Parts: sequence; structure tokens; C-alpha cells
Amino acid sequence: MKRKLLAALLCLSMAGTLLVGCGGGSNDAKENTDAQATDDAADDVDEADDTADDAEDDAKAEKSDGPYTFGYTCMDGTNPFFVTIEDAIRTAVEEKGDKLISTDPANDVSLQITQIEDMIAQGMDGIFLNPAEAEGILPALDALKEAEVPIVNFDTEVADLSYVATYTGSDNYNAGKVCGEDLVAKCPDGGPIIVLDSPTMNSVVDRTNGFLDAIEGKGFDIVAQQDAKGNLEVSMGIAEDLLQAHNDVVAIFGGNDPTALGALAAANAANLKDCKIYGVDGSPDIKSELASGESLIEGTGAQSPVSIAESSVDLMYKIMAGEEVDDRYPVETFLITADNVNEYGTDGWQ
Repeated sequence: MKRKLLAALLCLSMAGTLLVGCGGGSNDAKENTDAQATDDAADDVDEADDTADDAEDDAKAEKSDGPYTFGYTCMDGTNPFFVTIEDAIRTAVEEKGDKLISTDPANDVSLQITQIEDMIAQGMDGIFLNPAEAEGILPALDALKEAEVPIVNFDTEVADLSYVATYTGSDNYNAGKVCGEDLVAKCPDGGPIIVLDSPTMNSVVDRTNGFLDAIEGKGFDIVAQQDAKGNLEVSMGIAEDLLQAHNDVVAIFGGNDPTALGALAAANAANLKDCKIYGVDGSPDIKSELASGESLIEGTGAQSPVSIAESSVDLMYKIMAGEEVDDRYPVETFLITADNVNEYGTDGWQ
């Protein structure tokens, strides 16, 4: 288009020059006319360029303003913690007129990969991702990278953070650490304990490490450490078996609140009276146990799914706007016990 316009203008310029020549004008007049015509043609071409550039910028601006379609996936969509995050993200996204496609792999990383591939096929502008397995999710991350879909990784880190635009989640190490510190303060003589962790979940690994570091050298003997998969039913079955052989434990640490609640059910069935059970999450169910004043639940390393959701959404829209974001954004964790549970309430998440 630009070449055709320039050619047409040059032809007009030449025609004007011929007319001047036929009229008997001087050579200087002819040269001035030629120069003016060329300058005018160039100006018109520049103006056409600017118009095209403006149109392209307008198109980009219109795309950057949405509407957007986002994907959402977490390790376990039935876990109340993730239910709260998904609800909060969906509400925030839909309030902006955008769409959220949500899936639940039920802790199956192979299913999660398939679901992510399906979401890519549907077309999405970004994805909120919590992996069922930190390393197992890598094939899905490759697919998202190839499709140029930016990832806001939340709550549990993927094994290779170079794939994601940013990460936001609780300070999981501290969430376990505050539980361990509380146990040390309440059991200064130490004693046998059970640890129910989940080695495939980085968040639970971090919590367990924080707990173990806090009790190291304080006289505690870990009589059993097993994978409860972050699940209430699984942890209850495991704890029932372990408590038959170790009914003298002074404490049980669960990597999340469902695990702690499973351990509680097993401890109650075993008629234990003096066992301190810790979880991590700060869920309404755990806080209700703490508020009752009659539960073996001693404390929970609390996190805020609402804050994680808010941070995730804020970061996603910054990415959509082309803004720079940091590699990670930690969300505060803290201990809730019977002494301070009333500050946080029992009818919802903090």
C-alpha cells in the first residue's frame, strides 16, 4: 500500500512538472516544483505509516484490555482450602467480565496434565496452577510454554520455576516451624511423635522440614513418618495402624489440616487423652476443634487462602497488562491455638 501510494504521488508530481515545462517556466522553478512534490509525497507516506502504526497500537490495546479466559487447576478441588481459593479467584475474574475454566485432577498428575492440554485447546490467556506433583507436572508446563500461556503458580511450587511467570503462596516452612516451636514449649522433655507428611507435595515437604527443624535436638523421637497424601481418610487409616504400636506418642504432626483431622479421628478411636495434634492450614474445621476446648487438636500453622487468591489475581492482571513481576510473592503464615482462635473466627477462612 505504501509503495502504491508513493508511486501515485510521484506520478502526480511528474505530471505537474511537465505542465510547468510546457508553460515555459524556468529550470529553477521546475526544480523547486519537483522538490516540493517529492517532499509532499514523502510526508503523505509518513502520515500513512503513522496511521497504520496507530491502528496496530489500538488493536494491541484492545486485546490487552480483554476479555480474558483463564484456566485454573489445583491438586485437589475437594479440599476446602482449594475450594476457597477457586471461589475467590472466580469471583474476582468474573467481576472483571472475564472467564475462568476450572478443573480438578483429584491428586492425579496424569489427569492434571490431560486437563491442562484440554484447556490449552480451548484457548486461554493465562492459567492459575497448583501442581498435583511438583516434578510430574513438567510435561504440562512444556505444553503451556509452547502455547505461550503465562502461569501464575500458587500455593505449591513446581519443580522448575523458570516455566512460570511468578509464584505466590504461603510461607510453608514457617507454618510448620511455628507448630514445632509450640510443641517444644509445651513438651520441654520431648517424647515419641508421629509425622504424617506427603513427599510429592512441595508445600507439605516445606512444612514438615520447618516442623522437624524446630524440634531438632529437643528430645523428640520420631517413631513413624509416613505419607498420608494430604487426605483425611488416608491419614486416619495410617494413624489407626500406627497408634496400635505407638499409643504412647506425645504428639502427631500432619502436613495439612485434613491429615490432622484424620489423625484426630484415629486418636479418639484409640481413646488417647494426652496427645497433641498439629495441622497446617487454619481451616474452619480445625478452628472449631480449637474453640471447643475439648479437642486433641493443639494448633495449626495458619495460612490465608483468601490472601493467596487475591495475590494470584493481582499478579495475573499485571502480567496481562505487560507489567514486570517478581519471581515470588510470599504470603504470611502464623500459629492459631485455643488461646487466639477467637480472633480469627470459626465460620470461615482468614
